[in-house]
Amino acid sequence: MSTIAKKYSGLQREVFALYRRALRMAHSKPATTRPNFTTFVRYTFRTRAASVSPRNVSAIEHMLRTGRRQVAALEDEAVRDCFVSNEMLRWETERRQARG
Repeated sequence: MSTIAKKYSGLQREVFALYRRALRMAHSKPATTRPNFTTFVRYTFRTRAASVSPRNVSAIEHMLRTGRRQVAALEDEAVRDCFVSNEMLRWETERRQARG
């Protein structure tokens, strides 16, 4: 049985690269605030992905541009923590419970 590797578009690869960059940024933060950054990144990517059609290329490109600027700002060493709302915390808790 052969496995067929899924081919991703250039736009999909850009989104994956930004997500990896954002998670790396989160892991570079102090251990005490790292969960806040990780929750913020995961929540932001999931909710924004759900809000736009995969066929809406211009909206995705716009989100990529704004996301790159936001990650670049958060990568600054002076940024030590980020705000995580109750909604984000609730979403993260539900996600973890669903995974088992």
